[in-house]
Amino acid sequence: MIINFKKLYINSELPRKGSEEAACYDVIAHFIEFDYINDLVKVSLGFATELPRGYKACIVPRSSLSKFPFIIPNSPGQIDSDYRGEWVIKFRYLNPTHKPLDEVFPYEEGDRVAQMWVEKVTEFEIEEIPILSETERGEGGFGSTGKK
Repeated sequence: MIINFKKLYINSELPRKGSEEAACYDVIAHFIEFDYINDLVKVSLGFATELPRGYKACIVPRSSLSKFPFIIPNSPGQIDSDYRGEWVIKFRYLNPTHKPLDEVFPYEEGDRVAQMWVEKVTEFEIEEIPILSETERGEGGFGSTGKK
């Protein structure tokens, strides 16, 4: 499958794999903007896409982000096939009393900041029913199946 990418700036970089067998493509920061009031970092990736109909792209953090007090709040991020705008990622700073955003954000422009993959979207129909079938777990939620 071929996916069309459009560089929005002459020095933008397109996603690339970190190794031959990597499951995801790394995306590279083109422009970084700090929102000190809301403790957010907006990272523009410098490209737009034309995903095939019936597919979506997903954005998730790189594993190295776990070493720093930042998260991608809407992870995994979803890019729909009909979206044609620039891909952007927002990072939230979890320790705003520590140091200013621009001193602690672990990435710079040109760094690999997240990962993406593309997957097929499964279409389905919704049917409302009055009762669901019974299972052993039932309505047991968070942690209800134990640790071992």
